[in-house]
Amino acid sequence: MNPSTGPFTAADGTDLLLWVAVPYICLAVFAVGHVWRYRRDQFGWTSRTSQLLEHRWLRWGGPLFHLGAFAVIGGHVVGLAIPASWTRAVGVSEHVYHLAAVSLGSVAGAAMVVGLAMLSARRLLAPRIRPTTSHSDKLLFPLLAATVLLGIAATVVHNIAGGYDYRSTVSVWFRGLFSLQPRPEAIAGAPLLFQLHALTACLLFAAWPFTRLVHVWSAPIGYLRRPYLVYRRREVATGRVQSRPVKP
Repeated sequence: MNPSTGPFTAADGTDLLLWVAVPYICLAVFAVGHVWRYRRDQFGWTSRTSQLLEHRWLRWGGPLFHLGAFAVIGGHVVGLAIPASWTRAVGVSEHVYHLAAVSLGSVAGAAMVVGLAMLSARRLLAPRIRPTTSHSDKLLFPLLAATVLLGIAATVVHNIAGGYDYRSTVSVWFRGLFSLQPRPEAIAGAPLLFQLHALTACLLFAAWPFTRLVHVWSAPIGYLRRPYLVYRRREVATGRVQSRPVKP
């Protein structure tokens, strides 16, 4: 029997609420929220950089978090959106896939956690950064941390230690949402850590349009062809002016 199609037990009312209603509501908020944010707050469509206030923690934390996040997202796309039968069809066995997913995912997850920890500590400990933390940041950082840590915990406890195949349950549910054939019973039998990870990820998507995460959709292409701006620093004692060209 193909593990991606069953067998699963029938879903009850709680399963329909958690694994059908909640995801679709969060996806609707994700879509409508972006339209609202773009129409009402285009000037706020930014990451609200604070590099000029503090750059030592950001120099390491930013690249670690972003590179780790890109790799983690890529791994999720492969693991959730691509059926196991497709990877087997191109000659990738389950053992090879599991080994690659665990090893590469562990490195990417570790980089993302270290980067997020540095960025969060920067927000909490840097005196010049703390006042710039918005209410949306206070929601985003804990929710993002919970999603990442639950995903890593599920990987360590069930994938590495137990060899659990989430592609036969969680992935089936995920693909069913986008094919408009939801399979709540598929994830209802998954381990609790995977369920919590999925729920926090849904909430993260709902919060996305109202936080700094919207800058993901903005590519600063125009920045590359902008002319340099000249910033001048005036020395009060000597009246001397120093000029330094920088990008805007």
